[in-house]
Amino acid sequence: MSDKVAEIDDLVAPLVSFRRDIHANPELAYEEHRTANKIEEALRQLGLEVHTGIGGTGVVASLKVGNSDRTIGLRADMDALPIHEETGLPYASRNPGVFHGCGHDGHVAMLLGAAQHLARTRRFDGTVHFIFQPAEEGHAGARAMVEDGLFDRFPCDRVFAFHNWPDLPAGTVSTRPGPIMAAADKFDILVEGRGAHAAMPHKTPDAILAASDLVTQLNGLVSRRIPPMSTAVLSVTQIAGGSSHNVLPAAVRVVGTVRTFDSAVQDRIEEALRQVAEGVALASGTRMTVTYNRYYPATVNDAAAADEALAAAASVARAELAPEPAFTSEDFAFMLQACKGAYIWLGQGRGDEEVPLHHPHYDFNDDVLATGIRLHVALVERHLTI
Repeated sequence: MSDKVAEIDDLVAPLVSFRRDIHANPELAYEEHRTANKIEEALRQLGLEVHTGIGGTGVVASLKVGNSDRTIGLRADMDALPIHEETGLPYASRNPGVFHGCGHDGHVAMLLGAAQHLARTRRFDGTVHFIFQPAEEGHAGARAMVEDGLFDRFPCDRVFAFHNWPDLPAGTVSTRPGPIMAAADKFDILVEGRGAHAAMPHKTPDAILAASDLVTQLNGLVSRRIPPMSTAVLSVTQIAGGSSHNVLPAAVRVVGTVRTFDSAVQDRIEEALRQVAEGVALASGTRMTVTYNRYYPATVNDAAAADEALAAAASVARAELAPEPAFTSEDFAFMLQACKGAYIWLGQGRGDEEVPLHHPHYDFNDDVLATGIRLHVALVERHLTI
């Protein structure tokens, strides 16, 4: 066993305890006060320069070694999900309805481990910024940090983040140049008639019938309104309306999501969705109000940064070029719009029984903590080579 491997392996046991403590005490977006305080305390014990309250509850610590003006940023997200945990683990969530069902507790532990190792070994020349971000789960904490001056206060030549990925075997690292995660849009369409007795449907535009026609047409939108070589997903996920078997409701709500990788395709889908709603409303005599929210852009890796990440990964794990992007979204996209960098997948799969992300039985695989720390360290030592 090499000295470097042993140095990192020595960190794992206390980090498992740290990770499980965060798991047992999860906090939602912009409420990560306990988590941020524990991170701040651990970083100050390393003698790092620590800044808090960035973008809400964000924490940034900086470590400068040598005289180089080169810089690198490493990001971990801190927030949990509004899900009730069903793992039955001894360290299961103590906060009902709040759960680290996406592994952000593991991300925090790995980045903290990298800070501990790099502060001890100092085998690089330049500055590392350790970025602990709030509110990734749908609340744009990355955008909040950027707007709060993240890269003005802590300039980075490159910024990297990775996410545990149950679909990849443990010990495998994967990324790709260009798009790696999709833009996420939400649409909410209010379909309004007037309401009437169900025995007299001729007295009102039928909001339920119009909503049904709308859903049918929306599900054909991608296949008929964007070029076949383009890629997109549109899914209707909620239909709500009515409260009695003998009343035609005055209103029905249709909600869903659109995922794309190309802004031109994104524009075309939104335009087509509005046209479909307008047409169905006209044909049915209803009124439709469309609310369309582009809440996360596509996560697009800089090609050189992705190559750098794959080279670093190959030195510590099995590195793979991801053959295609994922349709899930990630607010690290906002950081990549402000700074060149790359988003990376870290395999944590245990086999055929692996539980997916955002599932009530999910738990981060502590066996990959050491791999994650080594990946962080390899990125730093490669980019800030002596």
